Amino acid sequence: MERIVTYAEAVREATEQEMARDAAVVVFGEGAPDPKITYGTTGGLLARFGSERVFDTPLAEDGMTGAGVGMALAGLRPIHFHQRMDFLLLGMNQIVNIAAKSRYMYGGAVSIPLVIRSVIGRSWGQGAQHSQGLQSLFMHVPGLKVVAPTTPYDAKGCLTASIRDDDPVIFVEHRMLHYLKGHVPAEPYTVALGRGRVLSAGSDVTLVGISYMVVECIRAQRQLAEVGVSAEVVDPVSLSPLDMDTIVSSVSKTGRLMVVDNGWTNCGVGAEIVAQTIERLQGLRELRVRRMGFEPVPCPTTKPLENLFYPNAQKIAAAAYELVGGERRWAPPSTEAPEVVEFRGPF
Repeated sequence: MERIVTYAEAVREATEQEMARDAAVVVFGEGAPDPKITYGTTGGLLARFGSERVFDTPLAEDGMTGAGVGMALAGLRPIHFHQRMDFLLLGMNQIVNIAAKSRYMYGGAVSIPLVIRSVIGRSWGQGAQHSQGLQSLFMHVPGLKVVAPTTPYDAKGCLTASIRDDDPVIFVEHRMLHYLKGHVPAEPYTVALGRGRVLSAGSDVTLVGISYMVVECIRAQRQLAEVGVSAEVVDPVSLSPLDMDTIVSSVSKTGRLMVVDNGWTNCGVGAEIVAQTIERLQGLRELRVRRMGFEPVPCPTTKPLENLFYPNAQKIAAAAYELVGGERRWAPPSTEAPEVVEFRGPF
């Protein structure tokens, strides 16, 4: 019988099981030993594995990221936790110039089995320097793998696969996902990086959600069904490598593609998915495409501005209805997502 657990518990369980399986796995970062700071994802790890394998770090992201690269070069499999993706900007030289390129520069003689966990997304009062979704920056860099699982099942399986991978992996977690629940097997398993999945079948429009936007796309699909529009929802799960075959297969059926990202649309994940889809299907069938993501301003702080800034199910459904060619302007009733209403931190 399958268990129902939270996304955070799935991440914690994958970490604990891999630490028990392989003594080379270590967890570190600002506040990493404290489950209150890590959304519950490190609960019990310090007590079980000790302070040499689970430890806090100073406010020195560049230096600590370099330490993580060094650990990986020395034979460990470090997991570096960042409370916000924004903080990765302080370690970009280590991530982009060292971690991503070492295998290439040394002719395959070394590997960097480093997992960098980073949190993105809204909550309450995060503001311009603490809410950014910068996953497209890392997709641009050869040598880095980028995953953004949405479901608890994929969170556990992708993290297990990432820890076992010999290349550096950016593991993206949205704040609003940590307390969502789903089916997760108790035993260890992996979800292959570079493979997406169709979460719900449809025939009129393909909705591709990135991270938490998958949840909003599922809600939008239900709203669209009430007005006779059949939407297919695709979760890429992995952003680099990116499973374009699954996406293109869906769009070849529906003829319409809408990508909803947790980032700005300019040079974003949606731009890449739309471009690759058109390259593959142009001349084979008529296509209509649309991107949705952050408004072209810094992330706001106040709740009313956050509600305007971030995509939600209502906005997605209304835009998809228009993309399909609805004869009238339509939008479903506006309701705030329960996880947004219930979010209580950490900040």
